[in-house]
Amino acid sequence: MTLETTDTLVIGAGQAGIAMSEHLTRRGIAHIVVERGRIAESWRTRRWDSLVANGPAWHDRFPNMEFEGHSPDEFVGKEDIAAYFETYAERFAGQVRSGVEVTALAPLEGRPGYRADTSEGVVEAQNVVVATGAFQTPVMPRIVPETAGLTQIHSCDYRNPGALPEGAVLVVGAGSSGAQIAEELMQAGRRVYLSVGPHDRPPRSYRGRDFVWWLGVLGKWDKQASAPGTEHVTIAVSGAHGGRTVDFRRLAQDGITLVGRTERCADGVLSFSPDLERNIRRGDENYLSILDEADAYVTRNGLDLPPEPSARALAAMPACVTDPLTELDMEAAGLSTIIWATGFANDYGWMAVDAFDDAGRPDHQRGVSRAPGIYFLGLPWLSGRGSSFIWGVWHDAKYLADHMQIQAGYRAYRPDPDAARSDARAAPRTA
Repeated sequence: MTLETTDTLVIGAGQAGIAMSEHLTRRGIAHIVVERGRIAESWRTRRWDSLVANGPAWHDRFPNMEFEGHSPDEFVGKEDIAAYFETYAERFAGQVRSGVEVTALAPLEGRPGYRADTSEGVVEAQNVVVATGAFQTPVMPRIVPETAGLTQIHSCDYRNPGALPEGAVLVVGAGSSGAQIAEELMQAGRRVYLSVGPHDRPPRSYRGRDFVWWLGVLGKWDKQASAPGTEHVTIAVSGAHGGRTVDFRRLAQDGITLVGRTERCADGVLSFSPDLERNIRRGDENYLSILDEADAYVTRNGLDLPPEPSARALAAMPACVTDPLTELDMEAAGLSTIIWATGFANDYGWMAVDAFDDAGRPDHQRGVSRAPGIYFLGLPWLSGRGSSFIWGVWHDAKYLADHMQIQAGYRAYRPDPDAARSDARAAPRTA
């Protein structure tokens, strides 16, 4: 088995790992980047075919390179995003070793640093950056038992309507992924049920500016997570079809049946929470509050942005919301597929390091863990709201690289022996 040493090992070559490698390269910090698949593998194989970025090209990118062949306000498709990171790595990052999986990580005995067992040998490093991202283990609640004739998949395994069995589809989860998948299925002629939980629902654009611009000028990208365990808020926003606001009223008018949160299943019958209208109205409140803040910002700064009163016109609440389904007989409804757009969990079982809290979550401040030399990058709310976005992870990586450089300076310090002897000679003698 081969043994290799380096200053820093970066695990993962998605947007987080590539950004980290760039900043380490700029500082002359020796490092190795390993990736069990290809660069940006999740963008290639864990997204549906028609996916585009949720932010426009001028915003959802790294600062040193624009998307070639795309206008600034375009929403870039997933294949071009993967190609972007490949090109970016070639220009700005160090070499990425693809097809290398890290199977175990533990502290070195009797000296600082860590040992990583990989599929190609052992790597010893002073620092380790865990840049495996937030999309590791799909979460599929065990609500519906395996049933003959019923397909259950996670949203990361959905590709297109034609890849699903014929029949009606229930999409559980109404964040960005769930809302977009449900609409695509409806437009393909499927009978679709969409299970809607609590969510934020920002405007795609308002008064001629995209919502990412509004979040910037209103200071919302800098928002910190309020408390551990409250970091995740489902956000329903879409870049599909050139970008438009996710409007659950419109989706219902177009033919999607909205239901509350999926709670349980018994004897082939699904039961839904009676919280649907409350969730819709709270999403509307979030939407309107952003319009209010935007209007106040325009007035306060005297900006020449045309008013958009039509943005406040909400359609009537659809019948499926005012008189919601509380139960659904799956066989009678012709339900053939359930797509769980219910997010992901992290898997750190391969890490034998003291860097986690009692719940198994990374214990860190802005990605700097409590275990010296262990860093996390690419997690939601790592430093703020923007951390899980392409542009945000670049700035988080810069902070971690700065921290490593500072710590390297401390490790390199050695007292001057001549100065110590001089101090001893100059010290006054006591009787």
